[in-house]
Amino acid sequence: MKDILSEIIAHKKNEVAGRKAEIPFAMLEKRLTAKTILFHSLNEALVQSTTGIIAEFKRRSPSKGWINRPADAAEVTKAYAAAGAAALSVLTDEEYFGGTLADLRLAVETVQIPVIRKEFIVDEYQLFEAKLAGADAILLIAAAITKEESNRFTVLAHQLQLDVLLELHDERETDYITPLNTLIGINNRNLGSFVTDVDKSFRMIDLIPKEAVLVSESGISDPGMVRELREAGYRGFLIGENFMKTADPGESLRRFLGEIERN
Repeated sequence: MKDILSEIIAHKKNEVAGRKAEIPFAMLEKRLTAKTILFHSLNEALVQSTTGIIAEFKRRSPSKGWINRPADAAEVTKAYAAAGAAALSVLTDEEYFGGTLADLRLAVETVQIPVIRKEFIVDEYQLFEAKLAGADAILLIAAAITKEESNRFTVLAHQLQLDVLLELHDERETDYITPLNTLIGINNRNLGSFVTDVDKSFRMIDLIPKEAVLVSESGISDPGMVRELREAGYRGFLIGENFMKTADPGESLRRFLGEIERN
C-alpha cells in the first residue's frame, strides 16, 4: 500500500523551503517580535472542560477527498465555539487537506478558545508561522520527525508560548515522550494506510504517563465512545470529519454534545 505520510512529508519539506526563500526566517522573527499575541492554554482548557471536544476544521483528506470544499473557516469555527467546543484544530496543509494559514488566522480572530495549528511540522520555521498566525498550540507527529527534532521543536514551542500536542500512532513511538510532553495524542488513524482503529486509544493508554493530558484523535463518531474514552482516562477528543461532512458542522457538534450529556 502506498505510504501517504512519506509523500506528504517530502512535499512539506519542499513547500517550507519555498516559503523560507520567499519570507526569510529573520523577517518572520522580526514580525513576531513586533506583535502582541494572546494565548489560550490548550492544556488548561482540556483539564477544565466537561466534554473535551476539539472540533476540527478540515475541508478534505487524502483518503476521503473533499469533505466540505466550500466551508468558511470563520463561520464554522465560530459555530463550533458557540456549540461548546473546548478547543479547535485547524488544518493548514493545502495540498492534501485543503487548508491554509489564512484559515488559521480567521479562526483565531473569531474565537476565544484554544486553536491548534494542525500541520505536518518538519521545520522550526513552521512554529514561528503558527505563533505569528495566533495559534495557541501545535501538533507534532512522531511518525514525521526524529526524537531529537521532537524534543527541539517542543522546547522552541514552549519558548514561543505554544502548547504542544505530541501525536503517537503505535507503541514504538512512546519513546518520544519526555517530561516536557504534558499533552499526548493517540491517533487512531494509521497515517500510512489511513485505516482507523479506535481501540488503539484503549490499548495504548497504559503506556502513557498518568500525569499527561491525553487526547484521542480520529475515527470518533459516537457520543458513547467519547464517554468510554473519558472513563478510560482521556480528556480530549479530536473530531473533524464527523461534523465537517454535514451541512452545518456547528449544529452537528451541538447535537453530539447534547447526546453525551443526555446519557
